[in-house]
Parts: sequence; structure tokens; C-alpha cells
Amino acid sequence: MSKKNENRPQKLIKKEVSVVNRNVVVFTFFLLLSFLFWYLNSLGKDQEVDIRYPVKYINLPKNREFAEELPARLNLYLKGPGYSILRLKYSGNRAPAVIDFSKVSYKKVMDGKLTDYYLVTSGIIQDISTQLKSECTITSVKPDTIFFSFKQSAR
Repeated sequence: MSKKNENRPQKLIKKEVSVVNRNVVVFTFFLLLSFLFWYLNSLGKDQEVDIRYPVKYINLPKNREFAEELPARLNLYLKGPGYSILRLKYSGNRAPAVIDFSKVSYKKVMDGKLTDYYLVTSGIIQDISTQLKSECTITSVKPDTIFFSFKQSAR
């Protein structure tokens, strides 16, 4: 009889461990499920975020090119539904926003050389916003001013 009693506590311990493991799995499943519902709910609300968005510069004045590289990405501060922001932020094949120098108004630097110019990015917010085709509104763009210089092109 003593052998039977020795085996019994071992079986009870294994059974208790399997019950605890099952409880941990069930708890983890419902914890992840509640996180998923919370996240989907928060995406439906308006949010404010900033994203780094690629830009492309076109239509430079004739026989001119940039003397230095301009920023390839701008920080866009967006406000809108979470779903739209998520789509903009994580879309893998997003086309860059185009800054057309024949349509934007850039100005000469007052105390600089003849080839020094600047572009205030708040003036291109509307143009970039229409290119994004999103429900989000752009609240601001950083850098707020892009400085650049032209040089004669080799063409």
C-alpha cells in the first residue's frame, strides 16, 4: 500500500501543473484578444502623429540644378483617423510627394549670393495634402524652410 500512496501525490502534482499551464494559456489568449480589440477601437479615433514622407523635386528652372542635395524626406505632422494614418505610415510602396518648382514660390535669400534661395514649406501643405489622397490633414511640415542653391547644369 505504501507504493500506491507514493505514486498518488506525483500524479496530483502533474495534474495541478497541467491545470495551471492551461489557465496561463487561456489567460494569455484573452489578454491578446483584449489588446486587439483595444487597438482596433483606438484606430477609429482621431490621432496626431508625425511621419517621415519621401519627396521628389521636379521642374527646375532651365539650365539649373541644385548645388547640394535637398532633403529626400520631410516630417509631416498629421491629424486624422488612426486607420488613415496607419495606411500612410506603413504602406510599403508609397509614391513620393512631388514638389514642382514651376508651381511653388521660392524666394531669394536677402543677404546671400545670387544663387541662394529658400522655400517655406507651409506654402506647399495643400499641394502635398492633395497628393496623399488621405482623410488626414497636415498640420505642419518640418523643416519649415528649405534652403538651397542653384548652379549651372552641365547639359
